[in-house]
Amino acid sequence: MSGPYRVVISGEIDVEPSIREKAILDAQPLIADALAEKGCVHYAWTCDPAKPGRIHVFEEWDTEADLIAHLAAEPYLKMAGHLAATGILGAVTRKYRVDIVEPVYDPDGKPRGDFFTA
Repeated sequence: MSGPYRVVISGEIDVEPSIREKAILDAQPLIADALAEKGCVHYAWTCDPAKPGRIHVFEEWDTEADLIAHLAAEPYLKMAGHLAATGILGAVTRKYRVDIVEPVYDPDGKPRGDFFTA
């Protein structure tokens, strides 16, 4: 189902600890290309300080259509090749369709776990 929903991608990629930083550094041009794509709000890879070979992936796309276009675009295809060359030990990625986005803190500065603007 396509719609006006924002999409969030969350994932973990496990590689040999000795190559993790190089894998992230070598991916920077591809990450920059993805960030330049229509609808890309966030696209980041970060190191997990508690797991030496783990890379966290976080992406946010304005719409499902933007994510669909990204998955067929050159930066994504090059990224897949880059990751394959690193010798991935394991990977899990999930996508979430978001129906509401609001701040964690309400107008009074109180952190809220409930959705209070709907």
